[in-house]
Amino acid sequence: MHHPRQPPHPVVSVWNDTPRTVPDMTTVALALTPGMLHFELSVAYEVFGTAPPDGTDIRTAWYDFELCGSGPVRVGRFQLEPDHGLDQLRRADTVIVPGWADVDEEPPAELIDAVRAAHEAGARVASLCTGAFVLATAGLLDGKRATTHWAHTAILAERHPETDVDPDVLYVDNGSVLTSAGKAAALDLCLHLVRLDHGSSVANAVARRLVVPPHRSGGQAQFVATPVPERDDHPLGALLPWAVRRLDQPLTVEDLARHAGMSSRHLTRHFKAATGTTPLQWLLTQRIRRAQELLENTDRGVDAIAAATGMGTATTLRRHFNRTVGVPPDAYRRTFRSRPSTHPQP
Repeated sequence: MHHPRQPPHPVVSVWNDTPRTVPDMTTVALALTPGMLHFELSVAYEVFGTAPPDGTDIRTAWYDFELCGSGPVRVGRFQLEPDHGLDQLRRADTVIVPGWADVDEEPPAELIDAVRAAHEAGARVASLCTGAFVLATAGLLDGKRATTHWAHTAILAERHPETDVDPDVLYVDNGSVLTSAGKAAALDLCLHLVRLDHGSSVANAVARRLVVPPHRSGGQAQFVATPVPERDDHPLGALLPWAVRRLDQPLTVEDLARHAGMSSRHLTRHFKAATGTTPLQWLLTQRIRRAQELLENTDRGVDAIAAATGMGTATTLRRHFNRTVGVPPDAYRRTFRSRPSTHPQP
């Protein structure tokens, strides 16, 4: 059932001149038509269509997940029965467009019209994998940066020159319109949406349930949270956990290189190859993530959190946090506070 808009709460995003708040983002509708890819469809269902993870204190309504299509749809070997017609997309808070199997085939006109109408009505629209072709055809990517599966980025750019196609990122967040690369990147984008709506702790709990890294780099600096390399023999495999345990300390590139037993230049090269960013940017990202967790789960003051995350002062933390997350620490805490405090307010 579609929930009516709630009373005012801390704003997390603004698009189409409409302020959107955490309690607003409850209804997730998946646009279902023949030709969809079943993996991306399943990813969306696993994240938004199942109960919130155990052990989380969800302060706002969890998602109402709806399948919207013009009739029964076969996806792979599965037959799916929509809950509503495609016109229901315009009533959703978030619309998910799964991957499109044949990018040489024009998406159905009724799907294009329904996705465009949903966006015009104020919905946040996200495409998974080649679902970006649907968004581009609907005009939602005009003048915007976007991505899709690497094998199809050149085709998307050629077919839609008005779109700034980035082939090197996992996902792109434009506020009201989001696009992801293929397969696993679709999961990264879905977890990113959960993090926007419910905070870092809840998104991490969903990731643990799915047994995936809690937050991979999307290519947008304000939401980058690079995973630790999984292989034990990776040159950074031992270094990154060591650094994460010392975020309260003023670590430098030289400190990291010394612990890794390599030159600073060699370390930077390994970092770029493994994480897509520099050692200092990676450290800043980890400090911001730790600050988010402390804001969500403790009553520590901003000064104490600045010290615990190696930011030094509350002024420095506020500057980096606001630039990275988009809201001040106090506003983030009011929005995503998830459980009673475990630390006294200093």
